[in-house]
Amino acid sequence: MTGKDVAYKPASTVRTVPAIVVMGVAGCGKSVVGEALAAALGAVFIEGDRLHPPENVARMASGQPLTDALREGWLDAIGQRMAASVASGQGVVAACSALKRSYRDRLRGFCADIVFVYLEIDPATAKQRVGNRKGHFMPASLVDSQFATLEAPAADEAAMTLDGTRPVADTVATALSLLAR
Repeated sequence: MTGKDVAYKPASTVRTVPAIVVMGVAGCGKSVVGEALAAALGAVFIEGDRLHPPENVARMASGQPLTDALREGWLDAIGQRMAASVASGQGVVAACSALKRSYRDRLRGFCADIVFVYLEIDPATAKQRVGNRKGHFMPASLVDSQFATLEAPAADEAAMTLDGTRPVADTVATALSLLAR
């Protein structure tokens, strides 16, 4: 292959490894879609819920929503893990609610080119799904607080909005198609 055969791309547009956050309210499917997307990409999967400090888990389990201040360390833990994966040349997909733009901005502080996959879902479906989960600390009573906090990604953010009620395989296929563009 000669130099003429290689398409030139400025360094700023070349993406060596993906950094993706699957986001949305509790019950939207972040974990299952994130895991499947990571597998399809050959990327590391980070389950954001596992990085909550015990105090956050206890607070949510007792039916109290987290404050912005309580989310900071948790977001930093996710961001640090994502940055470490990217730095090692490994793609990464994280499941993280990332409900507010300020939370997404905080994550971008660790990986500037994160793409957010927002799984949109209605409150009734989210409550039903959370209520049916077994062994998770998040009670269905907190779903309304998540919707109250939610700021959907804006047009100027690197994000895609997908229907969180679609089958996982369809959602992953759509995400992969949009990421390839």
